[in-house]
Amino acid sequence: MIGSLRGRLLDRAPDGELLIEVGGIGHRVQVTPTTAVAVGEVDSEVFVHVHHAVREDAETLYGFTTIEERRVFEVLIGTHGVGPALALAILSVHGPVALARAVADEDVAALCLVPGVGKKTAARLLVELKSRLDLPDAATTPVPVGAAAPADQADARGDVRSALEGLGYGPDEIRHVLADLPADGDTAELLRDALRRLASGT
Repeated sequence: MIGSLRGRLLDRAPDGELLIEVGGIGHRVQVTPTTAVAVGEVDSEVFVHVHHAVREDAETLYGFTTIEERRVFEVLIGTHGVGPALALAILSVHGPVALARAVADEDVAALCLVPGVGKKTAARLLVELKSRLDLPDAATTPVPVGAAAPADQADARGDVRSALEGLGYGPDEIRHVLADLPADGDTAELLRDALRRLASGT
């Protein structure tokens, strides 16, 4: 079983797939929009933690920037009614810390921000995840927010714009959501914030 990959990023597809070359072999890796942006630039060396799913008819690699994110993904797909696509959608909107906080607070509205998750599904997930999610202190640990330099902020917003375009959002939607984003934050934080706003229609 493959647990991680380190190699050259050959391609980053709009649908959330990375092509990573390791030892002359290209591996197709499914990722969240946040990971797709954060992992690195095309033609650079990248590293991802991997969940290797094996079925009778297919083998699929799912990539993550941290072990904690991979562990949460594995908890999610082990939950009744949650497949890999929904697990990635949840992690696209809520990182491990934010998800743990939502579960601890029984925040149905937070899970309803995930595309395809309604109130009944959100309520069921909260019940199941409360007994399955093992993130010590995550629910009470604040998310660090550092002030980035102006040039870094411009790069981060450009990355967010590219990621949203790849997900199929229109120019007007992207322009409006970028205008509402906070001044500070790295690419991953800003992208998650943008996806939450787009999902909630605010």
